[in-house]
Amino acid sequence: MSTTFPSLSDRVLAWFQIYGRKDLPWQQNPTPYRVWVSEIMLQQTQVTTVIPYYQRFMESFPDVITLANAHDDQVLKHWQGLGYYTRARNLHKAAQIIRDQYQGQFPTTLEAVQALPGIGRSTAGAILSLSLGQKHPILDGNVKRVLARYHALDGWTGTPANQKKLWEYAELHVPEQHNAEYTQAMMDMGATLCTRSKPLCLTCPLHQDCAALKTGRPQDYPAPKPAKELPHKTLWIAVVCNAQGEVLLHKRPPTGIWGGLWSWPEFDTQAALKEWAHTVGAQDSLAKMPDFKHSFSHYHLTMHAVVLELQTEPARIMEATHSVWYNKAQDFQGGLSSAAQFVLKQLDKELP
Repeated sequence: MSTTFPSLSDRVLAWFQIYGRKDLPWQQNPTPYRVWVSEIMLQQTQVTTVIPYYQRFMESFPDVITLANAHDDQVLKHWQGLGYYTRARNLHKAAQIIRDQYQGQFPTTLEAVQALPGIGRSTAGAILSLSLGQKHPILDGNVKRVLARYHALDGWTGTPANQKKLWEYAELHVPEQHNAEYTQAMMDMGATLCTRSKPLCLTCPLHQDCAALKTGRPQDYPAPKPAKELPHKTLWIAVVCNAQGEVLLHKRPPTGIWGGLWSWPEFDTQAALKEWAHTVGAQDSLAKMPDFKHSFSHYHLTMHAVVLELQTEPARIMEATHSVWYNKAQDFQGGLSSAAQFVLKQLDKELP
């Protein structure tokens, strides 16, 4: 093993002092709670997108007790647009556990933090490192890329064997001191220098002994995830309007896609939608809606929207306990699914 490896952390820390990001909102007063919220938001989401969401979230939920006591609609409303809503639901559940089991004090051991919903080993290590300076390795997407290139790790990083190697590399390089700075620096380098395509190798502090750079093909490391053709799913949604210009929204189950968000009644077939519409006393409107298309990690989805006009009293359609009539001219106080947001914008054009 190369004798230059122990100096990696020194070079990374020296780079951070000059070029690292030090003015991010969660770096100011970096308590475990504030860092935790940022780390969850940053999962699969870029920093520039997260910042305004983080600031609004902290204004409404400045501490873990406030978050724990909030209604789930409030939490999901603040998350609306960030996607991957399981993150928000787990954040809310974890806050309630901290309130009930830890007297509102964020736990400070890796094992206790990792046991909370939605927090894995890397996120737990990042929270405790960035907020308390504890010595823990992390392995988010950016750090995986830096280490995979530095060591010229063959293959996709997601295989069990490569995951094991990457954790060994991460543990090898973590310094004894300045852990918060080192953790932030590794994430910053992956985000700004060691990018997925067109890495800026010559300005990287590790370029002299980066094994991937020595091959002349640093962009080939790590290997991409093997391609997999995703299945396609089609649904029909009922956009029901009443005489007062309101639309019917249903709250989705707490699990699955858009869990806990408000959306439209949905059906597997057009025939099922029409049968339901007849039952509740609604008929097709003349408004034509474009299809809503969305790709999830495990399938592609197309939704065909049918606008329906209610011909009976609105109370007849309220058999579902989690249904509301919403005046689209007002700000909805719950979290809306992507499909709901898309269709509401179209309704403003078709039915102002």
